[in-house]
Amino acid sequence: MRQPRYGDVQVTAIRLTMDGSNPGWRWFRWRGASRRIAVSIGTLVALLGGCQVGPDFARPAPPGTATYILANATPNLAPGGGEPHQRLVVNQAIPAAWWELFRSPSLDNVVRQAIAGSPTIEAAKATLAQAQQLVLQTQGAYYPQLDAAAAAERQRGPAFGLGLLPSHTLPTYNLYSLGPSVSFTPDVFGLIARQVEQQEAQAENQAYELVAAQLTVTGNTVAEVLTIASVRLQIDAVDGIIADDETNLALVQQLFAAGKVNRTDLLLAEAELANDRTLLPPLRQQVAAAEDALAVLVGKSPAEWHPFAFALADFTLPAELPLSLPSALVRQRPDILAAEAQLHAHSAAIGVATAQMYPNFPLSASVGTAALTSNSLFEGSSVVWTLTSGLTAPIFHGGALMAQKQAAIEAFRASLATYRQTVLGGLGQVADLLRALGHDAELVEAERRAVDASEGALALERITYAAGKTRVLDLLSAERDYQQARVGYARARGQRYLDSAQLLVALGGGGWWGGRNPIASSAARSSPGNIP
Repeated sequence: MRQPRYGDVQVTAIRLTMDGSNPGWRWFRWRGASRRIAVSIGTLVALLGGCQVGPDFARPAPPGTATYILANATPNLAPGGGEPHQRLVVNQAIPAAWWELFRSPSLDNVVRQAIAGSPTIEAAKATLAQAQQLVLQTQGAYYPQLDAAAAAERQRGPAFGLGLLPSHTLPTYNLYSLGPSVSFTPDVFGLIARQVEQQEAQAENQAYELVAAQLTVTGNTVAEVLTIASVRLQIDAVDGIIADDETNLALVQQLFAAGKVNRTDLLLAEAELANDRTLLPPLRQQVAAAEDALAVLVGKSPAEWHPFAFALADFTLPAELPLSLPSALVRQRPDILAAEAQLHAHSAAIGVATAQMYPNFPLSASVGTAALTSNSLFEGSSVVWTLTSGLTAPIFHGGALMAQKQAAIEAFRASLATYRQTVLGGLGQVADLLRALGHDAELVEAERRAVDASEGALALERITYAAGKTRVLDLLSAERDYQQARVGYARARGQRYLDSAQLLVALGGGGWWGGRNPIASSAARSSPGNIP
């Protein structure tokens, strides 16, 4: 028997059938128009293979400005009065462990505990792993799908080799079949490629979300530690104020006992001491709340984890603060990069919606055995195979496909606006912190001067009050000024440390962007405005 000639794209349908008048398998092929259709489909598949419809994606252009704030608003980070100076170093690399700039082993210990034990980071890692598996799942459509099937059927009708029989004599018999099948849909218009591109962009988004989670956890940990140290410095200041109140009260009691002042002065001194003692509970509550938050950040409950006794004197204010240019910031901040990856995913979604408006060409093949008894399944005469190809093209869907494409375009535009807003938010945050650092330097110098001045005024008031030349109200007023100056100075010093840390976080942390991206996207990149 002459075997039919066929190729991968030249045969539309080939089937094996059974002719009862001549037992055995025979080959049948479509002829005439069917053959021309097969050749046309095969040629179309060959010509269009690898074509991708829809827009290609390109990274949005970085900001063109070279500064975050106006040139005449450049902050001065060098206060007088012996306070530590700071300076900004443009384009200096930020260390991967940026918190080590504060030179505190206890801070480094806590941050590393937070990185290792944070449920937030653990959840982000699992979400990234899920997204990467979805990429692999989508890529599976590039390859043929191989399946195996087995069946046992009870039938009534002409059986193998019996020819045509009267209907009242048709036998009832068992039919067994076994064999594999292969199906494959060539990615002619890039539907699969765009779906893979979309999933890769989503995975890239999750990779940057993981980096953002790590940066958030480390940033919040450093912030809570510095808050604890700053508030404890304020508590020390209030403790000193209370000690001064007790000294003043002792002086008033001495003068009252000698009959040199009236009871009113004694009551005012006692009231001043009582009022200043009320400053301690709120400050201690701030420390407690920060310690509880720190325990949660390291993945522990407040009942099972106790933080170090942080003091601001244990930290070193960074003398040099790295400052990235705005054009580099958009390549460093993970929230901006995550928004960019989301924009890429929406761009690929336009390609997916566009490709669904084009035909597809499914191919399938199967080979197996069929017999009336299970013992005959593996005999050579029972082999059956088929090879089919087809074309499926959308003609009328009530406008649904066009609406789906337009919806994808609008989603891309919304994502582009979100990306731009994220960039503006990042630039604004860095600008705010630069201004804040300048104001911190001014404030810490002013508060230091206020402490020195009020301390001298208080000492003078005590001498004149003891000599009976001034009123107790003047003494208490001088003491109140000194109190406000000491607490304000402690608060300003702590805020300077905190703003320095927040600037490093606002710049995107450090180190991770110097190597390869968390996940590389294989999609081509051209123009974000290329929307059909």
